[in-house]
Amino acid sequence: MKNARVRKKPNQQLYLQIADKVIGIIQSRRLRPHDPVPSEGELAKLFGVSRMTSKLALERLATQGVVYRLPRRGTFLAGAGQQEVTPYLGGTPAEGEPLPAEEERRKQIALVVPHLSDYTSRIIAASEAEARKHDCDLILKISKNKDDEDHCLQMLVQGGIDGIILFPQGRKTCSDHVLRLKLQQFPIVIIDRIFREVQIDCVYHDHYQGSYRMTQYLIEKGHREIGYTSNAIDNITSREERYQGYIQALLDHAIPVRTQRIHFRSVPCDTSRINESDPEQERFIRENPQMSALMCGDDHVAISTLHTALQMGIAVPDKLSIVGFSDIQLAGLTSIPLTTVRQDTEQLAQSAYNLLMKRVNHSLEKQITIKIQTTIVERKSVL
Repeated sequence: MKNARVRKKPNQQLYLQIADKVIGIIQSRRLRPHDPVPSEGELAKLFGVSRMTSKLALERLATQGVVYRLPRRGTFLAGAGQQEVTPYLGGTPAEGEPLPAEEERRKQIALVVPHLSDYTSRIIAASEAEARKHDCDLILKISKNKDDEDHCLQMLVQGGIDGIILFPQGRKTCSDHVLRLKLQQFPIVIIDRIFREVQIDCVYHDHYQGSYRMTQYLIEKGHREIGYTSNAIDNITSREERYQGYIQALLDHAIPVRTQRIHFRSVPCDTSRINESDPEQERFIRENPQMSALMCGDDHVAISTLHTALQMGIAVPDKLSIVGFSDIQLAGLTSIPLTTVRQDTEQLAQSAYNLLMKRVNHSLEKQITIKIQTTIVERKSVL
């Protein structure tokens, strides 16, 4: 039998249509009580949907008493005395009729992140805590690249997900798929990124203010020759805003901006080798012997720079103060604990969930942008 694509009917979720199709199969095959019903995988292949969608369809029928499911064995037609096999065709229940099982289903929220790191792991943990508070199930997806991110979003929506929190890949512009979801008013919130070309709900840390305050902190410590080093900006708003915060703090305190004190890496910092001397960072430090402090665009670059300076025989912080941004777990465990800017992932997750649930509940407010404030964590890398 060829794949039978399912066309979505108005006001009826996809998994409800699949549930109706399963009932049709039961009737057409004249299945008897305790006969096996097509599996999740078979239904997904037959109707061209995701396994999540077919799973929701079978779980709905199990809730209605049409089928029963046995772990590692499969799904079977319920025995005599169970609820009559009648398709649910959507619409509003008649007066006195119980609400369909759909109303009792826990909402499912997806979190899509671009990689696993200390920072994203803290976001995941905080998001799981928020999901429990909202009585939701959290589904985690790790996108491998930009195309895979679009594929993840598509599969989640087709599978009947209620809302999505997206930490996007390092895109220069909003993807076409995210834009379509926005135009369709699908509940989606972007975290840790801003797409300036489209108005879409987003929650992100105030990178500009965090960098500004850290540079100001160094100035208040008596530093005037303050350098800046980072991975290339590549139109990533967080990196761009951190750089702008550094520049503005210097200007506001009448400190000249010296281009030779600014270094953007030609290749990204290798996070697997940050405890080794880095040739790019070594060259930058050697070319700026008068530099007394160095603001780094993130903690990985800062830790790499710290190890490089120490292996060059440069005392940290006596000769060179070094600061980072993010406050990853490793920042407090280096030989000289790193002073850095802390990003509150719990508040990020809480704000993102609260905003997403407003959209899930059909809020029609205009696009909302929420900035999460950062704090400075003082350790031992600044004199």
